[in-house]
Amino acid sequence: MSLTWKQRESMGGREPERLVSWADELNISRFLARILWHRGLSSPRDMDVFLSPGLRHLPPLEKWPELISFAELLAREISRERTLAVWGDYDADGITATAILVHFFKNRGIPVLAHIPERLQQGYGLNQEGLEDLKQKKVDLIITVDCGISNIQEIERARELGLQVFVTDHHLPGKELPGARAMINPCLGNCPYPQAAGAVVAFLLAAALNRILPGEPVDIREYLDLAALGTIADIVELNTTNRILVKNGLLCLGEAKRPGIFALKEICNLPPTAPMGSGQVSFGLAPRINAAGRMGSAQTALQLLLAPDLSTARPLAAQLEKHNLERRRVEKNIIAEASEQAETLSDHLGLVLYSPDWHKGIVGIAASRIVEQFNRPALLLTKDGEKLSGSGRSIAAFDLHQGLQACAQVLLTFGGHRMAAGLSLKEENLDELRQIFNRSVQDCFGDILPPPTIEIDAGLSLGRVDLTLVQELDLLQPFGQGNPQPVFWSPALSVTKHRFFGQNHVSIEVRDGKAGVNMLGKAWRQAETLGPEVKGRDIQLAFTPKLNHYNGLTSIDLQIRDWKEIG
Repeated sequence: MSLTWKQRESMGGREPERLVSWADELNISRFLARILWHRGLSSPRDMDVFLSPGLRHLPPLEKWPELISFAELLAREISRERTLAVWGDYDADGITATAILVHFFKNRGIPVLAHIPERLQQGYGLNQEGLEDLKQKKVDLIITVDCGISNIQEIERARELGLQVFVTDHHLPGKELPGARAMINPCLGNCPYPQAAGAVVAFLLAAALNRILPGEPVDIREYLDLAALGTIADIVELNTTNRILVKNGLLCLGEAKRPGIFALKEICNLPPTAPMGSGQVSFGLAPRINAAGRMGSAQTALQLLLAPDLSTARPLAAQLEKHNLERRRVEKNIIAEASEQAETLSDHLGLVLYSPDWHKGIVGIAASRIVEQFNRPALLLTKDGEKLSGSGRSIAAFDLHQGLQACAQVLLTFGGHRMAAGLSLKEENLDELRQIFNRSVQDCFGDILPPPTIEIDAGLSLGRVDLTLVQELDLLQPFGQGNPQPVFWSPALSVTKHRFFGQNHVSIEVRDGKAGVNMLGKAWRQAETLGPEVKGRDIQLAFTPKLNHYNGLTSIDLQIRDWKEIG
């Protein structure tokens, strides 16, 4: 799948003449100031907050009135010595959110139970079996994290059992809201923390309760590592508030004072107390946390994050590593089979793929790979008892949640957000879902989907790529949704060396003749398109310069995003 290269459109308008003086004022290069301007930062103050996002820049909790009233009501119930349970989700966001509240309540001397349903048995959200189990354990009050906004019938059943349910969630609500005792969700009302992940909502609730509850407050900053981990794992927008929380949380993840994080970094072959970037979380820590819920029990990951010491944490981290290796094997097989199915549906703009043998816990990440490969929204479904269930992923231009709303008449359940969703249906409705989902994508785009594009920040000669530049670009971290890694286009480069490494990766050496510079570039999962025949030819790269640490030495590699042959 070839990409269309597109100059990043300036969100700040035409560059002002004062940009040079702003760069001097902020002690940054004019090159970096230009990148910031084109990303919509239109004043020195905006740039300064972006580059130095201290916690002091967060909106006061009082700016979210629903949060304060929720916390006050919850605190009153806690004062009546209610027996609490935190009900979480089995993905990394839900697990970290659960860990935040469980750890917080225990540190404040408040007994609490944790309940996370098993993905393969109970599925997402509240369920009657779990509610009745908690009632048997004398629980009076349930706080949901990262779920609950769509559990109308389940919350009604909880009320029948005499359970109070306080819902904290961040998923898009349906037309009807559940009859919970109270709810907080950034999608409801005027929230100053837009697109907050479930872990951030839990973090903010802990911060509010920390002020209201009697007794000695705790240092709420000790939960920033979990809030950052959950946010990065859930691929939400790294907007102003999320950026502040994640940037500071990455510092905590780097220090790894939490034994579970220390052990998890060890198992990822990362120096346990070395600085962390968002990529190391996305491709290292988060997949292993997620693997617990996908391949085993999410309780293992929760126990890891709550582990009191390394002797407890290390065996749990080793279990997560085993689950992650098995997840990779299963994922590879599902992607291969799903790709074959997708090839037979070349006339469908929206893909609905199904096999009764696919692993329920893996279809979501496999759907992401299918979307990358075919540039089409995709739903991957598998057999789930008497029904089918699965997950969907989307391209940036298509609102998946809205697309599923168009299919509601053939679905039993669905929920999620613009880029990802879960769903279930009766097996006899599979063919009809294929037709309706495909039509919903066609209604959005017509007969042709927009081509996959890569936004380029600027042109960059290899002669300008040095340690100072790479370190300065690192100030733009954390990268993620809404704040992608900067990508540059090169001048004409000649390929002097080529080799394959790993299963599907390529390393090339290129020479910038005008600058008189040779550099190494790495292209991940591009072995099929960047073959040995490129050696000796002139190409242009879309790339990101990155530091490479190996055997105690530091060098600069070009992370190749795409390439074009010249001539």
